[in-house]
Amino acid sequence: MYNILSDVIEKYQNLPKRAKAAIWFFVCALLQRGINVITLPIFTRILTTSDYGKLSVYNSWLGIVTIFVTLNLNCGVYIQGVVKHEDNRYPYTSSMEGLCLTIVICWTVLYCFTARFWNTLFSVNTIQMFAMLITIWSGAVFGFWSYEQRLDLSYTKLVTLTLLISVAQPVLGVILVLASNDKVTARIVGVAAVEFCAYVWLFVGQMKRGRQFFNAEIWKNALRFNLPLIPHYLSMVVLAGADRIMIGKMISSSAAGIYSVAHSVALVMTLFSTALLQTLEPWLYRKIRDKRIADMAAVAHPAFVGIAMVNILLIAFAPEIIHVFAPQPYWDAILIIPVMAMSVFYMFLYTFFAVFGFYYERTTYIAMATVSGAVLNVLLNWIFIKKFGYFAAGYTTLVCYMVYALAHYMCMRKICNTYLNKAKAYSGIFILKVSFTFMFIGFAYLFMYKVLWIRYAATIAIFTAIAVNHKNIETYIKEILKMRKINNEGEI
Repeated sequence: MYNILSDVIEKYQNLPKRAKAAIWFFVCALLQRGINVITLPIFTRILTTSDYGKLSVYNSWLGIVTIFVTLNLNCGVYIQGVVKHEDNRYPYTSSMEGLCLTIVICWTVLYCFTARFWNTLFSVNTIQMFAMLITIWSGAVFGFWSYEQRLDLSYTKLVTLTLLISVAQPVLGVILVLASNDKVTARIVGVAAVEFCAYVWLFVGQMKRGRQFFNAEIWKNALRFNLPLIPHYLSMVVLAGADRIMIGKMISSSAAGIYSVAHSVALVMTLFSTALLQTLEPWLYRKIRDKRIADMAAVAHPAFVGIAMVNILLIAFAPEIIHVFAPQPYWDAILIIPVMAMSVFYMFLYTFFAVFGFYYERTTYIAMATVSGAVLNVLLNWIFIKKFGYFAAGYTTLVCYMVYALAHYMCMRKICNTYLNKAKAYSGIFILKVSFTFMFIGFAYLFMYKVLWIRYAATIAIFTAIAVNHKNIETYIKEILKMRKINNEGEI
């Protein structure tokens, strides 16, 4: 055991800085995405289903409001701009911070004069709304700063701060929730307080380095770039969070809470898909650049199968997982897990199609596909939640992500026909076979939940199939690791 550990440490120490940075940035992503899942068993036991539902609805509104309050300035426009202004990066960053703070202040002033309207719309109180604004601004500050750290391959500070936040937020949250009668507000304030105290110093440091709060040209270019993307950003958030908001409004906070537990557990699978995409995306872009489209299927097709199998395992053990993560009042969430896991699969598929639109800067195609999925989601939720209750939201979400993936697939085909001499990246027949097989197995598990031995027998059969094909799996993993090595060495 000691020798194995020594070998691992030695190999890590011999890695180039870019490779070490990639590893630790992935750890940060796991901490940021996984903290809500890790603390889920705690908060589901100290919050009622109603309180947890109110909290989940608040978080859904938080995602939507963030787009308007910050215009997502710390995302695409900043990433593009900081490269263009590399020689003048610090003033550029501080001026972007200045623009973001200015917009936040304007919205805060507007809220102060129209508080009753916004409180009613978002189902929050004034303290929660101010906490939301603080959280939004603090998150944007962290976004600017963390990208700088990634640009400089400076992972030590980022990992340290992420680890501190990941510990401080749940600890303070538990203390405040247990000590307060208004447990929802206590949890919200705990998150806002930790983020503000941790991130305000990042803002001060960036302003000191840049010494430029206002730059008319930078502000103008940033607004001109990002404002047209608002429908795309908004649609992404609506697609991910409209179901919980509508369940809270149309049924009850308790129903939203139960649904949110299923949603949170299913999103654990995005940790695996995100890890795989971080390796594959640069490789996909290189293949598009080199017009070697035919090479993509050999890697993409096994990836589709792999993510489907991982999600099948989540579906197979959904009852046991929910029993661990939440007490008995939340157990109805078990029946939503399969369709949620299927949605995660289609979220993964979409990226393989969307890379073509991003590479050729066909943002109109991207926006149309995203907006159509979001509009359809709201419409279907409005119709079917009324008729069939909150369970319907899981199915409408699945349908919308299927439409979303299909729309991006059609956009990909159009781009291939226009720019790539009608090249074919993936086999549509293969994707259909994997998709329908995955969905058939997933829905079959819904019926097997009632008979324990059948469910376990089916799961053993799946593990047996994996064991039989372990050589093919090992070969594929080696290819993925080879790609990661190439990416880490800086090949574009």
